[in-house]
Amino acid sequence: MPNKSFYISPIKLEDAKQLHEFMMANVKRFIEHLPYTLAKNLKVETSKDYIIAQQQKREHKTEYTFTIKDNTTHTIIGLILLKDIDWNNSIGEFAYCIDGDKENKGIMSSTIQQFSHYVFTTLNLERLQIVTPKSNISSTKVAINCGFIWKKTLKDEYATPNASTIDMELYELQYKR
Repeated sequence: MPNKSFYISPIKLEDAKQLHEFMMANVKRFIEHLPYTLAKNLKVETSKDYIIAQQQKREHKTEYTFTIKDNTTHTIIGLILLKDIDWNNSIGEFAYCIDGDKENKGIMSSTIQQFSHYVFTTLNLERLQIVTPKSNISSTKVAINCGFIWKKTLKDEYATPNASTIDMELYELQYKR
């Protein structure tokens, strides 16, 4: 059943202040798993630059960034991205984050389900991936809750800002026609 407490919307320049505030309110949560996105949103001005870059990626069909907004307040409570798109092999990867106060309420699972439908039916991709460290229990639960199947461990897949590498778990969802 869709969660009616939020809606998904393409990121736009008017979101810069809210995006910055959202990222700053969740610094401790995002520093480990989203350090590069966080670094691009440390000030409202850099959030504007980030949004412009994301809009250009959308125009070039290389990456799609959407906000997740509260239905009542219309404030950003999360982000979902479709990235690393391989149009030739009809595959893309999800990345996402949610406000700490909204975690474990089913919002991200509902978002992934809705966005998966959009990607499969509008963008016509056939396979989606979620790549997450095993230590990110919440992200792993989202993948499993949304029907993604564990495929394999990717050794030394992600380089952290302090230059160490960590293994990541690959989950996939195949479009069923």
